[in-house]
Parts: sequence; structure tokens; C-alpha cells
Amino acid sequence: MSTVTLETTGLERSTAAPAAAAEPTTTPLPLDGIKIVDFTQVFMGPSCTQLLGDYGADIIKVERPGAGDISRNSFPDKDGQDNPIFLSINRNKRSVSIDTRTEEGRNVLHAILADADVVVSNFRSGVMERMGFGYEELKAENPGIIWASGTGFGPVGPYSHKGGQDAIAQAYSGVMWRRESDDQKPSIYPTTLCDYITGMHLMQGILLALRTRETSGVGQKVEVTMYDSMLHLQMQEACMQLNRGYEINWGAMPLSGVFETTDGAVCMVGGFTPDPLARISQALGLDEDLTLRPEFADLEQQFAHKPALQAIFRERLATNSTEYWTGRLEDQGLLNAPVHTLEQALGDAQTEANGMIVEVEHPGVGTVRMLNAPIRLSATPPTVRRAAPRLGEHNVEVLLENGFDAETIERLQQLGVLR
Repeated sequence: MSTVTLETTGLERSTAAPAAAAEPTTTPLPLDGIKIVDFTQVFMGPSCTQLLGDYGADIIKVERPGAGDISRNSFPDKDGQDNPIFLSINRNKRSVSIDTRTEEGRNVLHAILADADVVVSNFRSGVMERMGFGYEELKAENPGIIWASGTGFGPVGPYSHKGGQDAIAQAYSGVMWRRESDDQKPSIYPTTLCDYITGMHLMQGILLALRTRETSGVGQKVEVTMYDSMLHLQMQEACMQLNRGYEINWGAMPLSGVFETTDGAVCMVGGFTPDPLARISQALGLDEDLTLRPEFADLEQQFAHKPALQAIFRERLATNSTEYWTGRLEDQGLLNAPVHTLEQALGDAQTEANGMIVEVEHPGVGTVRMLNAPIRLSATPPTVRRAAPRLGEHNVEVLLENGFDAETIERLQQLGVLR
């Protein structure tokens, strides 16, 4: 078996190809055969790479020895590093724990990256370059590689040195300032929408780059930022601001809102129907059609007198149950919904009908229930082939596949490069 020596380390890597995988018994998944080296952590990056893994990509997750991905330790849990936060966004991946502070560790990763299709990170701008894994360096070794990066603000500009964090992106982009009315104080949106949206943009960029390479053979750099993604989320509002000098605020519409009932709350959207206020008046069983009042006669007046109008809605809806009012509103063709807790949504019959919950067997934790991928393909649906990995679980497996022999792997373990 022929070998090559990794520079400055004396570590040997075999050039022999790994054994061929078994023939698939069904239609191959869209990303079968795509090798992705994943440096991401927390949520934005891992949500991207997990979805790529759900559709067949081989995700090799690079983690810090001992500590691993930050999300392994960010929330106290009885299962420690294999807590639900980590498990929820790292299935269909294999973990290698390699000390990138050592030259030996960096050389091992360069060997793994030599035939990778994609490398993904979500460090601050410049970190991958300082580690020795910048685009130009990897491109010189692997011209077809797609180098994908998700950051807070990008490599240039006054905020380029700042880290990417969900609430910070909400604040800088204007999302946090936008609220239903000026009476409400700005607050953090409690679900990390910036991380998720940016992660999905990162995934889209990777897929576009893979398509380009398929047709042209050219690899490239893919960059997304949380800042840009949150601005793009507001494309309608931004275009109004840029061209008309004011924002459109969908949450401030006078006939829409969230109103408490005797046992919960109902969300009502007073739009998309003819004469919506007349229909609302009927649904609420009011003594009069509110459109007959001069202060509510048209949309301009409804905006001007919104507090008084919504006080009527609020007082009336507080007199009966959510189920009662959703039925009444439905009968008038008005868009509405009960306001569910997450627990209620997860137990909803629609969630079951859409197949949105899957069970995964984890070797240390047991059965884990989690959300399925949301993109349904008729011929190649997403699969859960493996649970989220334990830290460094696949050190030996991945290195053997990439041509390292058992003696070299043992030496790396003794040096502390693999832990």
C-alpha cells in the first residue's frame, strides 16, 4: 500500500481508496456522495448542515477535543453533552475531535479536506484563515472545493469584527425595533429566527454552488451574514421605507391582533375578505355594524381610531372561549387561529399528518423525539440515518476512510491530537 508523508509531522496517510459503499436499494438521496467538512457550532451553521445531511450528504463534524460544539455545554441537562439542544441540530453527522491548535491536527484536517466537496464554518470573519483553512489555501489544494461561511456581518465594514448572535442581529437590522405599536417596548424575539434564516440562506448558497460546479467544474466561496439575512427578511418593509419614506407594519393593521379569551387567546386577521369589519361585527355578535360609525368607516379612520376599535374587539372576545370564537370567525370567512403553546402545536393532529416528528435511537440517551426536515420530496424524502454523534465518536472511522492506517491513528491519539 503506497503512502505519503504529511509535512513536518511524520504522520503517514495511505493513498488507497476506501472500500466502496453498498449499492443503494432505493433512489439515491439528492446529496448522496457529497462530502462536507463541518466546522460549525451553536445553531446557524448546524441547522444548515443537518438539513444537508438529511438529504444524503456525508457530514464530518469537526469539534474541539473535550469541549466540542458550544451547544453541547450551553444548557445544563442530565444527558450532558448529548442534551436535546445538541441532538436537535446534529443528526446525520459524524464527529471528529481534532486539536486544530497543533500542526499535526491541522495537517490531518487538510488531508480530510483534500477531496471534500464543501467546507462550512460560522466563525467570526478571519478565523478560518488564521486556522489555516481559508478559501485561497484550500482552493490551492482542492480547486473544486466550495468554501461556505456564515458570519454576523461579513468580512468588511464597520461591524465586521463583531460576532454573530441572534439578538444582536435582531437589534442592528431593525427587526427588534419593529413592533405592533409604539406603546410596546422593544424586546428580543424569543425564537432564534436570525440563526435559522441565515442557516437556510447558507444552505441555499451551498446548493447553488454545487449546481454551478456540476455545470462548470468551478468551486467558489459562499458567504452569508446574519445582518443581510435579517434585512432581506424585511424586503417589503424596506422597499416602502426606501421609496415612500415610511414603513409598512403588518402587525399594526387595525383589524388584526391577538385577543385573550376566557381560556386562551385567538389571533384574528381582518383582511383578505370583502367588508372585513362588517364580517367581524357579525362574528362578534355586536349590536351594530361598526362600519356604520364615522370613526370606523374606512381604513384611514380605522387606523386613526385603532385603540378604540381594538378595545371593542378585546372586550367582546374576553366573554367566551377560544373554540367558540374561532368557530364564529370561521363562519364569516375570517382568517383566525387559536394561539397554541409549542406543546399544543407538537401534539396537534396537523403535525402528525405532516410527519413532522421523528424518533431516533441514540446509543447513550435512548429514544429521542425531534422535528423532521420540512422539505418533502416525493421520490427522495429526507432520512434520519444516524443520531447526533457523541464527541469524537468517529475519529477512527473517518481517518481510516481518509487513508490513515491504524498505527498512525494510534500515534495521533497518543499525541493528544485526537481526543
